[in-house]
Amino acid sequence: MFTEADRIRAIELYFKYGRKITAVIRELGYPTERNLRRWVRAWEASGGDISCLPRKERYSDAQKHAAVDHYLTHGCCLAFTRRALGYPCSALLIRWLDELHPGKRRIFTGTQNPNAPFRPEVKRQAVRELCTRSESARNIAQDAGVSRQVLYKWKDEVIGDEAYSAMRKRSIPSADEETDVLRSERDKLLQEIRQLQMEHDILKKADEIIKKGPGISASALTNREKTKIADALRESYPLPALLSILHLARSSYFYHRATLRAGDKHAGIRIALAEIFHDNYRCYGYRRLHAMLRHEGVRLSEKVVRRLMSEEKLVVSTARCRRYSSYCGEIGPAPANLLARDFTAVLPNQKWLTDITEFQLPAGKVWLSPVVDCFDGKVVSWSVGTRPDAELANSMLESAIGTLKPNERPIIHSDRGGHYRWPGWLQRISASGLTRSMSRKGCSPDNAACEGFFGRLKNEMYYGRDWSGVMLDGFMQQVDRYIRWYNNHRIKLSLGAVSPETYRQIMGYR
Repeated sequence: MFTEADRIRAIELYFKYGRKITAVIRELGYPTERNLRRWVRAWEASGGDISCLPRKERYSDAQKHAAVDHYLTHGCCLAFTRRALGYPCSALLIRWLDELHPGKRRIFTGTQNPNAPFRPEVKRQAVRELCTRSESARNIAQDAGVSRQVLYKWKDEVIGDEAYSAMRKRSIPSADEETDVLRSERDKLLQEIRQLQMEHDILKKADEIIKKGPGISASALTNREKTKIADALRESYPLPALLSILHLARSSYFYHRATLRAGDKHAGIRIALAEIFHDNYRCYGYRRLHAMLRHEGVRLSEKVVRRLMSEEKLVVSTARCRRYSSYCGEIGPAPANLLARDFTAVLPNQKWLTDITEFQLPAGKVWLSPVVDCFDGKVVSWSVGTRPDAELANSMLESAIGTLKPNERPIIHSDRGGHYRWPGWLQRISASGLTRSMSRKGCSPDNAACEGFFGRLKNEMYYGRDWSGVMLDGFMQQVDRYIRWYNNHRIKLSLGAVSPETYRQIMGYR
């Protein structure tokens, strides 16, 4: 029965959950919906006094005595008494037994229970009678004073399942039963063979009709292709089995079957498209072909035209876009590679590197031509423009030469681009006494230090940003601002975590 605290707890949760009875029962596990409503009504009628809740006993004394007598006279089994009478629970029945028959022997099924009332001899005798019984196991259990389930547990403890199975008589199957078993196994094997043969034929038809490889799976086929295979094998196998293996719905099969029988409604349009395409130097795309068909009175969407062009392999040949390259061929003798990938210098203005890089923007293209000093990576001079012409490289060179002292004659290293082989460039190099050095043809690592500067610049300033709406002049100003920041403020770990300009001041070159 429920205590007063149980009732109070249930009523509190009832009002806490907004009078939701199912929530209270789900959390507490008690009481029933009917009891909870009765408790609440009594509590409200008493003005909130919990003592007014009904405390009527659930079972009468006659029911208690009937349950205990049934338990003692029917094998002392709690579960059997509960199933036979419909009440009470095992814990309540044990409490009634202690009240009405204190000290009465109860059945303990645990093997480790020290208070077990049955000795090993009693168990062995009961098991022996069970194995060689001439009456039912229930009667043997009642004679021993235990339930039928406990008797079988004793059997497992004493002799085990294997020994008991050996003691039982084995029924010998008749010849008819063995024949039925063999016949069922034969039918099952024949069905599996037929299934495998059907899958093999499907793969063969996929190779013959659709020109697929022999190892193609059904999932890689379209519904139209599956329909063709099913039609080809329909006379040899039932249609439901074919559709099941092909994973094709019956409605899809009949839809594509009707479409295939109706023929290609675009057959004439395919021929017209091919004629228009080949008669116009194979340069018309789907928009022009769509316009030509409209002039001829054919109404089709552009998507259909594109699909038909793809199926008929009507592809317009286009020139492949090439990246920018300043190499114009061997227009003159090229100097040797004097640096040989040694990009270190002990003094400023000993080794210079130069190259040209390209920036692609929505507004157009911008080119940058810098001179990088190998001593500390400082950008000695630079020029930014919208055309990669001689003026871009020559203005950069003149600005760099203007920073030299009278006794400084650096080596200037570049690739084999045409900017560094034109007469204007050669004249300025000769007049200033500089020494030319060039990389090998198509070998960017020979100018790796300059390429590394381009990579840092683009990673930090160019890539990952939206340049839509930025004009070319504004972008060139941003490149100029970045290079000035690079020289004066950006620290380099190789220089002791200072900028190139600060490093030169520390070393006394300013």
